[in-house]
Amino acid sequence: MGDVHGRLIAFDLDGTLIESRRDLADSANDLIQERGGAPLSVEAIAGMVGEGARVLVGRALTAAGLADDPSALPRFLELYDRRLLNHTHLYDGVLDAVQRARARARIAVLTNKPIDPTEKILRGLGIRDLFDEVIGGDGPFPRKPEPASLQALMAQAGALPADALLVGDSPVDLETAQRASVRCCIVSYGFGFRRDRVQGAEWIVDDAPSLSRVLEQAF
Repeated sequence: MGDVHGRLIAFDLDGTLIESRRDLADSANDLIQERGGAPLSVEAIAGMVGEGARVLVGRALTAAGLADDPSALPRFLELYDRRLLNHTHLYDGVLDAVQRARARARIAVLTNKPIDPTEKILRGLGIRDLFDEVIGGDGPFPRKPEPASLQALMAQAGALPADALLVGDSPVDLETAQRASVRCCIVSYGFGFRRDRVQGAEWIVDDAPSLSRVLEQAF
């Protein structure tokens, strides 16, 4: 590894590193059906992902015409914990992109997903050791798009905003980067992608090889 001090590349998780929509949707639909509702489509639930499990649960129950309550989130997380890796996998080429990133900067995962399933998924996919830091959405920092978690990662890396990059798939990621004055690369293959809402990104890429080329340009 080269000299990576003072550089940071932070990756979103769902829709950026991993294709996880089926397991998330199946878990949300289990919760809905337990409460007497009819299941939603995978695509409908995938469109609700990105702002943390609490928001996902509330959106899914509302869409199914059901009431939300304090027991819903812990039950969803219990259901999800049973199937974290049933269908979830790395996007094609992402492993190579992450390995290339390690040669250029300190790298981190910055996700609104709770830290426990995040860590389990990263370990289960055999990639946890590739990341210097992992921050989830239920830790000491407010969730994205609040920039505090990204700023904390920058401080740990000794990176100024000009020497940091956030890679994500959604408008939430773009807003996080903008609020931290950090460059942003958006991947269009992710299920949080909304082209009309990410036009302020420095880069929009369609696949992992293109992402690798952006990382070479950026650092």
